[in-house]
Amino acid sequence: MSDKIKRLKAEDRNDSYNSFSAAINSREQLTPKANAHTYAIELSELKRKEAGAYDPYDHSDIEHPTTNFETLIHLLKSSFGTGILAMPLAFYHSGYVLGIIGTAFIGLLCTYCMHMLVRTEYELCKRKKVPSLTYPGTAEAALSEGPAFLAKLAPYSGTISNVFLLLYQLGICCVYTVFVAENIKYVLDVYLTDPVDERIIMLIILLPLIFINYIKNLKFLAPLTTVANILTFISFAIIFYFIFNKEVTVEERNAFGNPKDFPLYFGTVLFALEAIGMIMPLKNEMRNPESFGSCCGVLNIGMFTVVALYMLTGLFGYLAYGDQVLGSISYSIDPENIAAQVCKIMLAVAIFTTHALSMYVAIDIVWTQNLLKRFEKSFYVNLWEYAIRTCLVVLTFGLAVAVPYIDLFISLVGALCISFSGIAFPAIMDSCVRHQDHRGTKRILIHAKNIAITIFALIGLVVGTATSLQKIIEKFGDVEGESLNSASTINVFASAVPAHSTVLTRDVD
Repeated sequence: MSDKIKRLKAEDRNDSYNSFSAAINSREQLTPKANAHTYAIELSELKRKEAGAYDPYDHSDIEHPTTNFETLIHLLKSSFGTGILAMPLAFYHSGYVLGIIGTAFIGLLCTYCMHMLVRTEYELCKRKKVPSLTYPGTAEAALSEGPAFLAKLAPYSGTISNVFLLLYQLGICCVYTVFVAENIKYVLDVYLTDPVDERIIMLIILLPLIFINYIKNLKFLAPLTTVANILTFISFAIIFYFIFNKEVTVEERNAFGNPKDFPLYFGTVLFALEAIGMIMPLKNEMRNPESFGSCCGVLNIGMFTVVALYMLTGLFGYLAYGDQVLGSISYSIDPENIAAQVCKIMLAVAIFTTHALSMYVAIDIVWTQNLLKRFEKSFYVNLWEYAIRTCLVVLTFGLAVAVPYIDLFISLVGALCISFSGIAFPAIMDSCVRHQDHRGTKRILIHAKNIAITIFALIGLVVGTATSLQKIIEKFGDVEGESLNSASTINVFASAVPAHSTVLTRDVD
């Protein structure tokens, strides 16, 4: 044994995270014949250390690590939200043939981009010798190793990616707020004489939303997420019961929808399938992060389940309800049936819980990555954190009240935010990290593939965002027009009523 190897052996005795330390320390008791394989492993480990190799997964230090199952539960819950319930409307926009093909393609593309992101982060962690990186940290490190024209953008890439991630997560929370309020409204309207304004319901649930977002880590959210998943699956069973109780037919159903509505389909499916904001936090919080992106790991199992269920829900929901399908399939099922009302309440509770899971990423961007360093020496640092959490929830509440159109909000958020942060940017980062690792044909193929993905994403971003904004403007115009028409009708009617008919006039007003 060389002096260097002996020194490394001594260091291993004090290295708490080295899995080979026990075997190395007891090497004197091993015989080459009985333990040849173990001895070879020890020598390999010593050579790896001597060469300076670094495995980020050996250095992760998480206070409350999650298991593979808990991570899968979080991934499923972050995906099984309002997006899957909007899939029948997405199939209405695309047609059932294009819906099937498009959902499978976009699902594979999203999963592949998530794998690229995980692979890029792992490679950069090895090069930088750090246990983990956030999404913006990965973006900045990747671009700094890319071509010169991209390296110049590296200092700004973290901020740009954070802005898109923040918009996406806040957009999700806005959609969730609208969804919870509207499901409760649909139930209350069955029993109350006068329709309830969903904005009043949003105001009522605002304080509980603030409190649930005071939970600070994913480990403590896991039990609530498990309950929410159970309620969600029961609700889906009820929804499928109503779907298959109707006539599921292709008659009077479009195989291909109106091309003008394809961008709405694209934005809705992206919003539904992508959980790019949760990928990095979920992997970095795992006890065994190396199993996240493996062949039969959390990511592949979770995304296969998600894409299959989204496709089935979109297809059969559209075939059952046709052009009568609403922004969420839960709105379309029989409103008079008690099972449908229970389904709506359970979905409202499940999505209410998921609000905290989605807000976790937004809080991490705003507080942990940006504001914490300014207040960490303050005696009131915890109060400041709770204040920021409260402000973010109130912000999403205000946006939800301002734009209470769940289908258009979903399409807008998906097209604007996910096209860039979920598809284009992972491809750009992959090219930056790998552009010096390969030469010749393989290098050309890698860049060609990533350029094609980026162009596809940018086209979806521009067209999808423009279409969604146009539809929102039209929706506000229709509402304003209806209000003006109603007021004009009332004024004309009131002028035709005799002056002494004051009671009738008040009733009309």
